[in-house]
Amino acid sequence: MIRIFQETPLGIGEDVCLDRFASQHLLTVLRLRKGEQFVTFNGQGGEYHVELVDEQKKCAVVHVVSHDPIDRESPLAVHLGQGLSRGERMDYAIQKSVELGVAAITPLITERCNVKLSAERLQKRLDHWRKVIISACEQSGRTRIPTIHPPQRMNDWIDHCEGLRFICDFNESAQADTTKATKASLLIGPEGGLTDDEMSYAHQNEFLSLSLGPRVLRTETATVAALTKLQMRYGDLVA
Repeated sequence: MIRIFQETPLGIGEDVCLDRFASQHLLTVLRLRKGEQFVTFNGQGGEYHVELVDEQKKCAVVHVVSHDPIDRESPLAVHLGQGLSRGERMDYAIQKSVELGVAAITPLITERCNVKLSAERLQKRLDHWRKVIISACEQSGRTRIPTIHPPQRMNDWIDHCEGLRFICDFNESAQADTTKATKASLLIGPEGGLTDDEMSYAHQNEFLSLSLGPRVLRTETATVAALTKLQMRYGDLVA
C-alpha cells in the first residue's frame, strides 16, 4: 500500500488538497488515477485511508475515508548523536536509524569531523535530511516524524543527554545493564572515529560501552548495528 506524508490536518469525510510535493509524486511519479486508494499520515499519530477524487494541475484532491490509530513507534525513544559524515554516508545513517525507530537525531561536530557547512549550506542539508527522514517513515510504516536537530558540538550534546547513555567501544565488552529504559542517547563517531579525549569525556558523563564485536565498522554500519542492539535489548525488536 502506498504511504504518503502530508502535514495538512486531516478529518474523516473531508476532501483535502495535498501539498505540491505529495501531489506531484502521486500524479506524476506513481501515476495514480481517480478512485485509487492509498494511506497518508501527518505525524500526529495513526494513519488515514484516503481516495483520490480529483486531479488538478498542481493539486491531488483526496477524500479521507477512515482513520487507523495504529502505533508503530518503539517504546524506546533513542536520541542519536551521529558524527557528521559526508554525503551518502550521512544519508544512509539517517535513513536506517529512522527505519530502526530512532526518535531524534543530532549531527555532531567532533575533532575528526571533516565536514564544513556555511549557514546557507547548513539549511540546505537540514532540509535534505528531513526529506530523507520523511521518505524513510513512508517506507517503514512509521506514523510520527523523528526530529532532526541542527549540528552541535559533541560535548554540548553530551551535556544535555537524557536516559541511558551508550557509546560504541570496540576495545571493551558491553557493560551489563538490566534497567528497563524508555529513553536512551546513542553516540556514534564520524568516519575517523572519536579521539581518546572524546571517548574519555563520554565515559566521564556516564556513557556505557556498547560493544559491536571485534571488527571495525564504518560509521553508518555502526549506527545500524548499535540501534539494532538497543532495540533488541530495550525496544520492540524481538530476537
